[in-house]
Amino acid sequence: MAHSVIMFVIGNLVFNLEKIQSAIQDAGFDGWLLYDFRGSNPLSSRVAKIASGKMGSRRWYYFIPRTGEPTKIVHSIESDMLDHLPGKKHIYIAWQKREEFLFDAIKDARVVAMEYSPRNANPYVSRVDAGTIELITSQGVTVVSSGDLVQQFEALLTQEQWKSHQEVSILTEHAFHIAWDFMASQIKAHGQVSEAQVLEQLMNYFHSHDLETGHPPMVSLGPHAAIPHYETGIGQETTIRSGSLVLIDLWAKFKTPGAIYSDLTKMCFIGEEIPQKYVDAFAVITAARDAGVKLIQEACDRKESLPGAQVDRTVRKVIDDAGFGDYFTHRTGHSLGQEIHGNGAHLDDIETTDTRSLLPRTLFTIEPGVYIEGDFGCRTEINCYIDEDFVLHITGGTPQTEIRKISL
Repeated sequence: MAHSVIMFVIGNLVFNLEKIQSAIQDAGFDGWLLYDFRGSNPLSSRVAKIASGKMGSRRWYYFIPRTGEPTKIVHSIESDMLDHLPGKKHIYIAWQKREEFLFDAIKDARVVAMEYSPRNANPYVSRVDAGTIELITSQGVTVVSSGDLVQQFEALLTQEQWKSHQEVSILTEHAFHIAWDFMASQIKAHGQVSEAQVLEQLMNYFHSHDLETGHPPMVSLGPHAAIPHYETGIGQETTIRSGSLVLIDLWAKFKTPGAIYSDLTKMCFIGEEIPQKYVDAFAVITAARDAGVKLIQEACDRKESLPGAQVDRTVRKVIDDAGFGDYFTHRTGHSLGQEIHGNGAHLDDIETTDTRSLLPRTLFTIEPGVYIEGDFGCRTEINCYIDEDFVLHITGGTPQTEIRKISL
């Protein structure tokens, strides 16, 4: 029984059964089992196009076979949970009936994809608990990772989402100018300004444009910038004055369903003459960033998709060769989507080995850094989007090639 079903559920995001089954076949799987319990697996909910905020209190399953009709398994008190999807519905009350329906759905399958990652190598994908995996494998089924499937049906941006990212990127890029001007005016008037005061200005700017951030951006002074995920204002010394090096990492998206984040990092120095150690470190990380961009651009010119891990290796080698390798303590970049850290391929061969490819219509960051504990940190971060024609776009304004000087 062939299906080609499109449902408009969240904005104009669509569920296309025919396309999903084609991807399952291409991957060599017998099916894809989507499962969730109280929001524990948001990836399944995204793929199944369950409306934001509709988090059920009971377990549901949606089995998509490589061909034929899907199976919906839902609890009686939430029997409409999957009504927007095609397939035969089974309603359970008792756990015995739930397992009976589930086992019958997968009885002809031998290899089934789920949101699972062997050894939890990719925690962004590994959302299904061990007990559920045991339940499925007890039927002689091999469970494999759905990571590549998830990327195809959750991380690829629609034209509207790409537009939302472009529009918010104009605002996030301008936010840095708000911060630069505020720091300059405060230091000229009072000789100093605190990290928290700069952060407050940024948050006021975001609120005035009806943007959300998930959690506050990062304004970090000097040694605090050596802490990649520093929380603004918690250090013993948070006063920015003449001679200060400042790192600002900010992110935001519109408060609309399906909106996509912009996530950028830029640096400034308060004064006329930037110390050479800052200049040298920043030159290394910008060269590393540009090496990553060059590698991706060359692949796009060939209309090829690179594994995220390969880009990480290329960027990391520049920093290693410059003698800063021990001070680059995180992956090169991450997928960017409806969350700051999205569900597509990451640029990572250090925290994990992400073999997923940077597909057309995916968005990601490139953000190498150097962090010298107790002294200073430097980071540059840009956002990159590969469109459906393999054209590489860099958003958020012109990438920094040197630390911005704020003259007093």
